[in-house]
Amino acid sequence: MSLWKKHEIFEKKSFVLLVGIVIVIAIGGLVEIVPLFYLKSTIEKVEGMRPYTPLELAGRNVYIREGCYLCHSQMIRPMRDEIERYGHFSLAAESMYDHPFQWGSKRTGPDLARVGGKYSDEWHHDHLVDPRSVVPESIMPGYPFLTGERVEDREIAAHLEANVVAGVPYTEEQIKNARLDLRAQADPEGDDVDAFLERYPNAIVRDFDGNPGEVTEMDALIAYLQMLGTLVDFSIYDDKANLR
Repeated sequence: MSLWKKHEIFEKKSFVLLVGIVIVIAIGGLVEIVPLFYLKSTIEKVEGMRPYTPLELAGRNVYIREGCYLCHSQMIRPMRDEIERYGHFSLAAESMYDHPFQWGSKRTGPDLARVGGKYSDEWHHDHLVDPRSVVPESIMPGYPFLTGERVEDREIAAHLEANVVAGVPYTEEQIKNARLDLRAQADPEGDDVDAFLERYPNAIVRDFDGNPGEVTEMDALIAYLQMLGTLVDFSIYDDKANLR
């Protein structure tokens, strides 16, 4: 009976009950939020992750410009059907250099988080030029104009600098050599490849669009797609799971 008397004021006066609810929620929110201010990052660092190369960043800009994120997500959820179809579920660290992130909310087409290395450069080229030539049931529009559009590299250093403001750890050397690195990645016979690979150790260097004469937006977009999901060695996580 004494316990009821203590709660009676909350049971009979709705305003007091409302104030009590607000106080309890505020305390709970502070307990969850305040510790985050004392952490430099809530993302666990993963070996292999690096900022985008200038060519990959240019390709990502094309990807965003053409609205690819509207039909393709880049986030594999930790559900069995998604893991069996697309691969290991997405890690927070994989999006740590994305501004904005490309998780997406709709899948008219398949998820692209692990598309890197799944198809050849020629497949991507043909798919982007004429999607139905490789996937007859595709409803994706074609982007043949990408093969004739040269990558605009005059502002690529500024793109890297803008990412630095957002927290991406590009070095002064990487920013200074951004234009050279953009071209070096698409020219495996060039003189700047070794220096490029020192700045981006696990980057892919090759002529992505089959046209060695110039660096096109097709080069950039394919370079970006071929990188997705390839930086992290997921066998490490699979081995840990098997040991449990």
